[in-house]
Amino acid sequence: MDGVLSQEEINALLSDPGAGGSSEEGELSVAEKDAIGEIANISMGTAATTLFSLVNRRVEISTPVVSYATWDDIVSNYEKPCVFIRIAYTVGLDGSNILVLKEKDVKIITDLMMGGDGTNTDGELGELHLSAISEAMNQMMGSAATSLSSMLNKKIDISPPKSDLIDLAENIDESTIDEFLTGRFVKISFRMEIGDLVDSEIMQLYPTSFAKEMCAGVTKNMEMDNSSVKEDTVPAQAAPTPAQAQAPQQTAPQMGQPMMGQPMMGQPVNVQPAQFTAFSGGSVGTYQPENIDLIMDVPLEVTVELGRTTKSISDILDFGPGKIIELNRIAGEPIDVLVNGKYVAKGEVVVIEESFGVRITEIVNSTKPGQ
Repeated sequence: MDGVLSQEEINALLSDPGAGGSSEEGELSVAEKDAIGEIANISMGTAATTLFSLVNRRVEISTPVVSYATWDDIVSNYEKPCVFIRIAYTVGLDGSNILVLKEKDVKIITDLMMGGDGTNTDGELGELHLSAISEAMNQMMGSAATSLSSMLNKKIDISPPKSDLIDLAENIDESTIDEFLTGRFVKISFRMEIGDLVDSEIMQLYPTSFAKEMCAGVTKNMEMDNSSVKEDTVPAQAAPTPAQAQAPQQTAPQMGQPMMGQPMMGQPVNVQPAQFTAFSGGSVGTYQPENIDLIMDVPLEVTVELGRTTKSISDILDFGPGKIIELNRIAGEPIDVLVNGKYVAKGEVVVIEESFGVRITEIVNSTKPGQ
């Protein structure tokens, strides 16, 4: 896009909005682009918070950049292959958008979700990666939909996202991609950082008509809010009471006479200390429990620790086959169960067919001192 409007576009802007083209063919105005950018900024900010809880890493998303693009622009400027994640709206909005992530970024996010350190990115991207990133996006875009609901003042819901690996280097059959990608669409670009592992560009692709629908909803909601604020801030003039209407008009006091209700100079004034209501020690509000359902599917690493010991470097260098290392655990003593490195329970070792297992015997109270 070179920023120069064609004669047809100029005519459309100057003419009656109802006289020419449909909303699907119209361009976004500057105000609409700003609104889309603000919607994306708030929504993706909420999604980044959810992603942080899934990967346990700092997640930062930059200010969005709104522009127009075509399929050829995506093919020529984006890394190949990449993952297309389609998010369809089922309640509140009629349409869908596509989130585009780089293949390596998907591998890193998937590895972090599975308890890794984000470096296990070898091998091909498979169904496991696509399923994991779909679940991550389901939670991320679900929280983003909640933010969008507050902006539009209506319920917004999405269907489970669908992820596909797309090789942009190949000729894509137009029948296999969303119809709006064959024309000119809205592209929202972000820079996403996950710790020191990811620093790359992600994109959201919107049909122009869908972007306009969101802008119209937000604008309407803001106008309704402004109208209600004005009604609340303009005080109504109270009609005078019969007593006020019949009361004679008072004249200003003459020099040297005290104003009504005010003492004269030198007249004693009754001064008392201010009395305040004592604060109670009760609760200041009702506690709202967090929605833990958002992270119920997050995998955690469970470790069973038989015991520990400390050895010098010389002892470590003497290690070899057959060497026995004595631990600080007495035979028969309960073993420790840790979740993501945090001590949570005690148990005993059992054998399940040909595998070892652990039977939980005690849940550790984390509030106890020394635990």
